[in-house]
Amino acid sequence: MEMVRACMRPAASASSGPRVLVLGGTGRVGGSTATALSQLRPDLNILIGGRNREKGMPLVSKLGQRSEFIHVDIRNSSRLKEVLEGVDLVVHAAGPFQRDDKCTVLQAATFTKTRYTDICDGVDYSWRAKSFHEQAKASGVPALITAGISPGVSNVMAAELVRTAKGESGGEPETLRFFYYIAGTGGAGPTTLGTSLLLLGEDVIAYDKGSEIKLKPYSGARNIDFGKGIGKKYVYLMNLPEVKSTHKNLGLPTVHALFGSDPFIWNWGMETFANFLPSDLLRDKNVTLKFAECVDPFIRVIDGIVGERVAMRIDLESSNGHTTTGLFAHNNLSVSVGYAAAAFALAVLEGSTKPGVWFPEEPEGIAIDARKLLLRRASRGVTNFTMNKNSGMIEC
Repeated sequence: MEMVRACMRPAASASSGPRVLVLGGTGRVGGSTATALSQLRPDLNILIGGRNREKGMPLVSKLGQRSEFIHVDIRNSSRLKEVLEGVDLVVHAAGPFQRDDKCTVLQAATFTKTRYTDICDGVDYSWRAKSFHEQAKASGVPALITAGISPGVSNVMAAELVRTAKGESGGEPETLRFFYYIAGTGGAGPTTLGTSLLLLGEDVIAYDKGSEIKLKPYSGARNIDFGKGIGKKYVYLMNLPEVKSTHKNLGLPTVHALFGSDPFIWNWGMETFANFLPSDLLRDKNVTLKFAECVDPFIRVIDGIVGERVAMRIDLESSNGHTTTGLFAHNNLSVSVGYAAAAFALAVLEGSTKPGVWFPEEPEGIAIDARKLLLRRASRGVTNFTMNKNSGMIEC
């Protein structure tokens, strides 16, 4: 077993500014995260980590003197450790995370005692990362996983709904439902499509009255009202990490998550793939990502027509029949994810996360008194953000 070589570095002084490395910074989501970080905390020194300097330099130029490009391949653990030695926090945005069988970045961050966040949206990967909890805790490393928009902001919204319901509703929180909508790919392009295709190869894990159940992906269609500016959209069951984590961490017996898109042909295509393509083919990361890249020009055209909106609705039903809702909507997915990931990164950097590996809904991951600031940062630029609303009062 490797020995930890250094003590936890305190964040750099305000004069020099903390150094934050964004891995996957040359991608749309990583680039949006770096941009959001620079806007929320202009004192940060932001390192854009990736394999292609040519792709990274335009963003570096945009961010200005406090930014630089760092050539790094996350598959090279020795190079990762070398780079992380001089960093106060690393944001792992180099997805997709599905089918990855190693947590190379988290392990390197634990070794170098570097604060860590990621935007993982894979069930298996998230719990593999969680298995490093004791190692990170012993090393004094705060690590926050699934810290994007969904999962991420949606988890914190759910935790706040539960906390409020326990204090006000008079009933016991029982059923949690996550509903997600993206127009096209939300401007995130082949990454979003590739992730969605990989998820079609997985059984949907959900919970019903305390029992874990397996359901068919992209089944169970429901027509959900996402509120003013979005309206009603069809959503379908998907295997998402916030279902298992909130079931365990918030103690809710019934939890599931559904996702849908526009135009409707997207949903039809996803449903067709789930029903007729072999699951082994859909689970092949190389195949799905190559397919997503091939159809990227077509995706960009569709995104240009339908827009890049994103919306979330989280419903919490208590034992007395009372249901409260949280709503979140933004006109651009990649921008919104950027602010969400940046909000979590800053929370960790500013001391809201205890040593160990945590999901966003855990109070050790994001302290309860830090949630308000996190949600305010993450909801920057939204068209709708509402918490603890009666589900019967949603405005179309």
